[in-house]
Amino acid sequence: MTTPTNPTAKIILNNALIDEFLNYVLTIKGYSEKSAQAYRYDLIIFFRFIKRYFAMVPQSLDFDEILIDDVSIDELKSVNLGILYAFLSYSSKERHNSDAARSRKVSSLRSFFNYLCNKQKYFLPNPVTELEMPKLPARHARYLEWDEAVDLLKGITGRHKERDFAIVTLFLNCGMRLSELTQIKISDIKNDALRIIGKGNKERTVFLNHACLKAINRYLVVRQESDSPYLFLSQQNTPISNRAVQHLVKKHLASCGLNTDEISVHKLRHTAATLMFRYGNADLRSVQEILGHQNVSTTQIYTHINEETLRDTLNQNPLSQFESDDD
Repeated sequence: MTTPTNPTAKIILNNALIDEFLNYVLTIKGYSEKSAQAYRYDLIIFFRFIKRYFAMVPQSLDFDEILIDDVSIDELKSVNLGILYAFLSYSSKERHNSDAARSRKVSSLRSFFNYLCNKQKYFLPNPVTELEMPKLPARHARYLEWDEAVDLLKGITGRHKERDFAIVTLFLNCGMRLSELTQIKISDIKNDALRIIGKGNKERTVFLNHACLKAINRYLVVRQESDSPYLFLSQQNTPISNRAVQHLVKKHLASCGLNTDEISVHKLRHTAATLMFRYGNADLRSVQEILGHQNVSTTQIYTHINEETLRDTLNQNPLSQFESDDD
C-alpha cells in the first residue's frame, strides 16, 4: 500500500474510531507508518462521503471541508453493501480514482470493518463480507533485460563507484526495497547471510551471492572511517538517504543510455525478480521469500513469459518432430 499524494492526506482529522483502528494495525498487525497513513486517508474520504450520504452536512459544503469527528458507531452500523458500492462509484466518477486506487480503498474498508465487527464486535452484520475487489488489468512490471542490467553495472564510474556498484548489485541480485537497503547495518551481515527488516518490521534473511559479497567487500576497503553502524554512507559521512540512492541510480541509468522515465530504483527490484525466474529457474515461493512479499499473488507479476519462451517450450515437446507418413 502506497502513501497517497493528495493534499487531503496531510490534514490530520480526528476521529476516535479511525485512531483506534490505526493503533491496532500499527501495534498488533505490525503495519508501517506509510500503510497506516494510507488507511487514514481512505477512511477520511469514506467518512466524509457517508456524512454527505446521510445528509449530516449541507450538500453545498465543500467535500474537503467536511469534518469527521462526529462519525460514530451508529452511522457505521447503517452502512450496507449498497452504500459501499455507492462510495466506490463516487470515487470513480467524482474523484476519478483509477482501478488500483479503488482497489486500495476496498482493502482499507475491508480491514476497517473487519476490525470493528470481528475484533471489537461493535455490530453485525459486517457490510464488507460480500464486498468484491475491482477487477484490475494484468500488471506487467517494467524491468531491465539481462544485457541492460550488465550495461548498467559496467557503466558505474565516479568518485563513489565502489559504493554505487555495491548498491546497484544488491538491488539487481537481492531485489530489496529502497528503504531496506538504506537501513542495512554492517552488523546485519554474517558471512553470506544478510538480515533485512522489511515492511511492518518483518525480518527476513537473504543470502548474498558471490557478486554481492565481492561488491560489498570492495566497498568496505574504501568506505570512509565512521562511527555510523550503517553500511552505506553519504559524502557527508552520514547514513545515505533514500533520495540520494534514487539520485545516484538515476544518474547511472542515464549515463548508460537507459530511459530514466521508465526505470527507477523500484524497477531494479522488478529486474531482480524477473531474472531469478527467467535464468535461475526459481520457484515462486522462494522468490516470494527473497522479496519479502506477504502474498504470493504479488510475486506472480514478475513471472514474465515472452513469445520466444512459449515457442521454445512447444518445440521441446518430444512429439514436435513427429510427422505423418501420409503426404
